[in-house]
Amino acid sequence: MIKKKENSADSWVLRLYVAGQTPKALTAFTNLKKICEEQLNGEYSIEVIDLLRNPQLGADDQIFALPTLVRKLPVPVRKIIGDLSNTERVLVGLDLLPANYIEIK
Repeated sequence: MIKKKENSADSWVLRLYVAGQTPKALTAFTNLKKICEEQLNGEYSIEVIDLLRNPQLGADDQIFALPTLVRKLPVPVRKIIGDLSNTERVLVGLDLLPANYIEIK
């Protein structure tokens, strides 16, 4: 388990569940880190949980697919499955954009 703490007064608590250091897991972490740096102003913590090392840790959050991002705080808990490469989808999933958000290009 790797703990990345940005600020002691975190308002966002995120858990990224992965299965080893696969390309998809590394991409998910990179994408998550970028989104957090751009959107959350350093008020977050990311906990990476490797289910190959600790498979029982996925039971609490009912993890069935990997990688999965779980937003523990702020409540309610939200889950996003995949490598987090679709930034707009991740922002909507984290409630940083409204669900009906459509970007006009």
